[in-house]
Amino acid sequence: MIKVDNLSFSFPQKELYNNISFTLEEAQHCAFIGTSGSGKSTLIDILMDPERYLYNGKLERDPDCTIGYVSQFPELDNTKEITVFEYIGEQFIKLQNEIQSICKEMETSTDIEPLLEKYQFALDALDAIGGDDFESKIHKQLNLADLMKRRDSKVADLSGGEFKLIQVMKEMLNRPDLLIMDEPDVFLDFENLNALKKLINSYKGMLLVVTHNRYLLNHCFNKIIHLENREIQEFDGRYIEYNFSLLQTKIELQELAVAEQEEMERNDTIINNLRVIATYNSNASRGRALKARVRFQERLEARRIKAPFVEIKQPNISFGMDHEMEDAIVVSVHNYSVGFDELLLDNVNFEIKSTDKVAIIGANGTGKTTLLRDVFENNHTSIEINADVKVAYLSQFQGEMLKDANTILEEFIDAGFKTYDEIGLYLSDYGFEGETLSQKIESLSGGEKNLLQLAKVSASKANVLLLDEPTSHLDTYTQLALEKAIEEFKGAILMISHDFYSVVNGMDYVLIIDDKTIRKMTLPKFRKMIYDSHFDKDYLETEQKKKSVEMKIELALKNTDFELAKGLVDELEELIKLL
Repeated sequence: MIKVDNLSFSFPQKELYNNISFTLEEAQHCAFIGTSGSGKSTLIDILMDPERYLYNGKLERDPDCTIGYVSQFPELDNTKEITVFEYIGEQFIKLQNEIQSICKEMETSTDIEPLLEKYQFALDALDAIGGDDFESKIHKQLNLADLMKRRDSKVADLSGGEFKLIQVMKEMLNRPDLLIMDEPDVFLDFENLNALKKLINSYKGMLLVVTHNRYLLNHCFNKIIHLENREIQEFDGRYIEYNFSLLQTKIELQELAVAEQEEMERNDTIINNLRVIATYNSNASRGRALKARVRFQERLEARRIKAPFVEIKQPNISFGMDHEMEDAIVVSVHNYSVGFDELLLDNVNFEIKSTDKVAIIGANGTGKTTLLRDVFENNHTSIEINADVKVAYLSQFQGEMLKDANTILEEFIDAGFKTYDEIGLYLSDYGFEGETLSQKIESLSGGEKNLLQLAKVSASKANVLLLDEPTSHLDTYTQLALEKAIEEFKGAILMISHDFYSVVNGMDYVLIIDDKTIRKMTLPKFRKMIYDSHFDKDYLETEQKKKSVEMKIELALKNTDFELAKGLVDELEELIKLL
């Protein structure tokens, strides 16, 4: 359906792609992954409207191929007072109305031929999108996403997550040849995320989805396209199988690297010995032997395998503190209530200790962000912050904490850094270097903006971190780096997150929003609740075994025990088949 062959493209300050090639074929559900700022959104733009871009190489697209698109940031025309059903079925309803209008016109027209042609054209268009039973199809999608109760609701009354889901349904029901979705999972709570998973898995057409969400990656796709360091790698199979393939390659490369290093060290010894001999014996054959050994060493260096997709550099995120606190209460919330048009939270009570790592869990629109912002601003009578606390805040609304008009350098001068050199040295740990530092914030990707927020939080040396959706837009490698930073942090964290993996891998317990108040839940109970609701019976146990084997493989590789690592890989492969 779509074939890209040796495509290269660059902006004035940055080369994005260097001779990349891939194909998209019918019925593929393809995940498009890569680190933040690698050019995924730009490549989508090129696929959708190649005439706008000056690129080298070939992009072949079936001339009849239609493309649907779900934006990362959906916008609604609030001037339209329409229901959910009317919004999803807009194209169907428009064609039905057109057909009815033509029929009415034919009743009185004396020249019926052009009307018959228009009538047939409209019927064909309706048939092309399966319009003969469109109402039942809409109901099926709504039921699948558990949104049938919203059928006759005004679109303007939906939560952000609900609107994202009906946007997905609308594009799916329009039946394009290729449906592209750019991070459709951002800010979805777990119930809506699970609904999105069901919609994706039930879809019969071709999908290209940009996502960093590990839940979707592990359960929705049969092809992976990975963009990294200006190169592309295709993989036919599931994401979990792709990672397994990368692990196998990593073991092979490390074993080869050790063998090559030993060979080069032996060769260095021989070269040095020959050079010593050559200093007191100018025999021509000795010189030729030395040159041959040097050429052999050069060939060894030249064939050293480069694998940009195996070892991808993670940012070095680290949350330090000006001072650690003794075991004390750092945040107290007593009888907290908040509401706008209606009451969102009522009689909320909890306390956070100086080393607690806590996630707030709840559906979209239940007041989580308002609560976290009130804790940060510390001007609510129901909230008390310990006087020895220094608080840092990461907002899901990136414009709250970053100024779009600033360059990266200006942003960190405003944050208290003294020199550009100091900023450059600090941000190199986060992958921002060279000319990138002069870019304006507004030109950055969502993932890059969130990474900058994390860099600012880290630079603050705060001992209490308030993080609102910190993993949103972050690539999977940065998510893992963030989880490591959270694990190593010695202070307190209060985090809103819909990312299941970040919660279970980094938090001590969760605060569940339930019936407009909050209750505490242990992490094992929370994990079991999610798995019982959304996974097969033995999934949790199998996944925990998988994680244990992966840790053993990592240890074996550190000890260069490749035989043990290979044996464990066989065990891991059997577990992956069960997931």
